[in-house]
Formats: sequence, C-alpha cells, structure tokens
Amino acid sequence: MCLITFSWNNHPDYKLILVGNRDEFFERPSESLHKWQEGFYAGKDLRAGGTWLGMNPNGRFAALTNYRDLKNPKANPKTRGDLVKNFLETDVDPYQYLKNLEEEKDQFEGFNLLVGDDKGLFYLSNYKDGIEELNSGLYGLSNALLDTPWTKVNVAKQKLQEKLESDLFDKSVLMQAVHSKKMDPDELLPDTGATLYQEKHLSAQFIRIDDYYGTVNTTVLLWRHTGEVEMLERTFDQLNDAVIDNFVKFKVKP
Repeated sequence: MCLITFSWNNHPDYKLILVGNRDEFFERPSESLHKWQEGFYAGKDLRAGGTWLGMNPNGRFAALTNYRDLKNPKANPKTRGDLVKNFLETDVDPYQYLKNLEEEKDQFEGFNLLVGDDKGLFYLSNYKDGIEELNSGLYGLSNALLDTPWTKVNVAKQKLQEKLESDLFDKSVLMQAVHSKKMDPDELLPDTGATLYQEKHLSAQFIRIDDYYGTVNTTVLLWRHTGEVEMLERTFDQLNDAVIDNFVKFKVKP
C-alpha cells in the first residue's frame, strides 16, 4: 500500500475501518484479493510472492507501506511483501513478531508495517526506533512515518472522519477518502529522491505517472466488534480505463 487511513477501536460498531491505495508499476503482475491456500485473504504480488494487506479469519491483520527513500537503496534487500504474508501465516503474538523482526529490519528497503489481532494493533518502521502500540484513534500512513502530515494523508484522515461522523459506510463512498487527484504545489513537496515531476504526481492520492506507474487498487476493510469482516478491493486498469471489484466476507473466530 502507499496511502492508508484507518480508524482503530474508535467507533461503537467497528474495531477497524480502513481505506487504502496500492500504487505500483503497471507492468508488475499481481493477483486480486482472494483466499490463499494458507487460509488468509489478500492480494498477491506475482513477482515476489508477498502481499501488501491481508486478514486471516482468526483475527490477524497486517498492512504495509513502503518508506520512500530513493537516495539510499539497499543492496540485495529482502522482499517487503513477506512481512505481511509471514505474519498472517504464523501464530506468533503481534508484538513478539515485530520484536523478532527488529533484528533484521535493516535488511529490507524502507517500510512501515502494521500488525494486529483482536487484542491490539502495533506499528514498526525501519526508519524509526521501537515498536508502537496504537491507541484508539484515527491514523494516516503513506510513504513516510505514521501520521507524517503530507497533504494527501491529512486529507484522507479528514475525509474518513467526515464519513464516519455521517455514518457513511458504503464501501464505494469510503473509497472517495483516498481518490483525490489534486497535486501539491512545489513548495510542499518532500524530497524523497524522486524527480520533481515524479514528486509532484506522487503527492496526489490517486496517482498516474504517464503510462508506467500509478494507483492500481483501493481496498476498504470493515471489521465489526461482533467479528464480521467485509473487504472490498477495487482494481484499476488505468491504461484501459477498466475497473474490477473483488469482495470477501467472513467472521473472525480467534
């Protein structure tokens, strides 16, 4: 994922309300949201074999964004998508999973990782020391640290909050929180090692950079306190102006 906004344990009906975009090179092959042989639900990166967001019916949840630092590439890095996949496959406590990961986190390109279950949600980045347990609240995450006030992050949080206050839980409506194509003025752009042209386009929520890179899907995840989970992934083929929805529903049984 490259932009996520989520409400954690901050609504009377829902434990987790999440909306997120995945941005990727258009030519990179992937499989849409489905049930893996290992029993969890996620999309799949067909090149490296990992995933970016997923949930197991046993209540384990994980999501990943890249930390963009193009100035400092790693030599032979491990696959970041395995960080989500491995958590969803294991039964290790979320906090302990991240403690174990801390020992090797510098072997990956920059990442932000959220892992949790029905008892708690935790955050780890290899651009920040320590593991953070998230309190009840509304959060935003893109290609910098959690709640870094990039415009598209702030707008996503604001729009999600507005929809929650208005009890708008239609999944297509919730997606609108991360679909703005407005770009930042030059003076607000971060310097992550991309060109000015790229930084400009990457500042939008819904991205398209010519015919090679952009937003390829949006996912909405709704997890009720009663255990019911709904996940809708909307895939965008921007080159052919096509949209495909994949929907799953299940009940958490810890």
